[in-house]
Amino acid sequence: MDVESDARKISYNDSIISQFTKQAVPFVQMSQHSNQYGLNLMLKLSGPKHDDTVLDVTRGPGLVSCEFAKIVGHVAGIDLPPAMIEQAKRLQKEKDLRNIDWRIGDVYDLPFEDNSFSLVLTRYSLHHMINPKAVIKEMSRVCKPEGRILIVDVTPPEDKKKAYNHAEKLRDPSHTEALTLIELQDMVETIGLCNIRIESQDLEMNLESILTSSFSNPEDKDKINLLFKKRHFRR
Repeated sequence: MDVESDARKISYNDSIISQFTKQAVPFVQMSQHSNQYGLNLMLKLSGPKHDDTVLDVTRGPGLVSCEFAKIVGHVAGIDLPPAMIEQAKRLQKEKDLRNIDWRIGDVYDLPFEDNSFSLVLTRYSLHHMINPKAVIKEMSRVCKPEGRILIVDVTPPEDKKKAYNHAEKLRDPSHTEALTLIELQDMVETIGLCNIRIESQDLEMNLESILTSSFSNPEDKDKINLLFKKRHFRR
């Protein structure tokens, strides 16, 4: 990266640490993020096996890592905010899982050798990345040639993308851009990933609960509520 891009990345990393330090406990408590249907869909698409080694990129409070650790041989979870790591360790202890290791680290430069994992995944993280393509490239680098990469993220329709991203940036300053499904598919294809499978899930979320757990500025919460009242997000 050049100096300007590197400075921008540092600024966004600081924003992510700030936001998700505040959100660490509410993030665990929000039922949407532990939605069992969504977790089951991840398992269905990735087909984890006992001899798999899994890397969970920006694994948040450990919900996904713990779900996969029930099945596979070993899970490594990496994220930037230490507060999220602490929540993940608590959840791991509650579930008595001993096959997970946690690291604090930069997902743009994963601290693992090439071809280290048979399954590399990330959930609801790309819309926080200033360069999601670079992150996916890193995921591909550490994934074995015969391995699988699983990406889960919000993908607004093209006609709602601008309004959605505007509202999300008001709600959470660490949000960068949510891509449409076509944009995300084009991105992974240009990286060279193949045998791509796609499935979608509709997920209803309570606006007030989301705003309460997001620590937005009060004036920005008012702006978001007004956007929804104007029916910007209704189908």
